[in-house]
Amino acid sequence: MLNKVMLIGFLGADPESKTMPSGAEVVNFRMATSESYTDKNTNQKVEKTEWHSVVIFNP
Repeated sequence: MLNKVMLIGFLGADPESKTMPSGAEVVNFRMATSESYTDKNTNQKVEKTEWHSVVIFNP
């Protein structure tokens, strides 16, 4: 079974790549995604940012 996720955002820093003793490669990075909306009560623009920790095996 395959899980597929698409995130569009910004990297928090350069990705880090490591090679495991088995020879498999693992890449780690943090990514920010944002959404914005207008608050119906105040008519103010609100921006919400979430940070994601991403790990990729054998990219």
